[in-house]
Amino acid sequence: MTDTLATHPADATSEQLTADDRARLTAATDFLDHEHETVRAFVDKALGDIDRDAADPVDLAVALYYAVRDGIHYEVYGADLSPQGLKASSVIAGGKGFCLHKSVLYAACCRAVGIPARLHYSDVRNHLASDRLRSYIGGDVFFHGLATVYLDGRWLKVTPVFNKLLCRLYGMTPLEFDGRSDSLYHPFDAQGRQSMEFLTDHGDFDDVPYAFVMATMRRKHPKFLDDDGTGTVSGGSLADEAA
Repeated sequence: MTDTLATHPADATSEQLTADDRARLTAATDFLDHEHETVRAFVDKALGDIDRDAADPVDLAVALYYAVRDGIHYEVYGADLSPQGLKASSVIAGGKGFCLHKSVLYAACCRAVGIPARLHYSDVRNHLASDRLRSYIGGDVFFHGLATVYLDGRWLKVTPVFNKLLCRLYGMTPLEFDGRSDSLYHPFDAQGRQSMEFLTDHGDFDDVPYAFVMATMRRKHPKFLDDDGTGTVSGGSLADEAA
């Protein structure tokens, strides 16, 4: 399991991929296991009757975005952070996860239909977290995962994370994706209050950099991990804490 960091600018940028680049960035990996029958079934359901051979990759990426955003429940508690738990197939089987899980699934789904995809990590300040979650995180600065996908000759940042129900409970407008520009963060909530700021950019990775992810979680959010250190604390619900 290798942590592979690709050096690319943070913002959407034009870039020509070689055939080798495309092969590498659409391949199945330990975590982006899109050849698994569970992932294939998820992709088939998400794309419905769309003719993949004739469809614009943008349309495929958008359809997969909403399938992951709203089809996988966003939950931070009791999340499996083991190598097995962070596989795309396991995220589907569990039906829930937070940014680290949902970004893995989205990248795997995009690769499954030939769209180059990577994982991206940042530190963000989230002003809308519950008091209980802040106590575990140690404040309002969170280690955050998203995906980057290659469409129309550009890399776009995509965040298929916060499902519509959770956004409604926290007074946030759901984050949309049109396949043409970044789907990055909620700068303001539905009342115009600032809800998220990006602080530190850790870059793009070809697969989940597991050692880096877990070292960062242990360093930044030690109280958020369970006793075994392979998952998050249980016994809560982010939706219930919205009140």
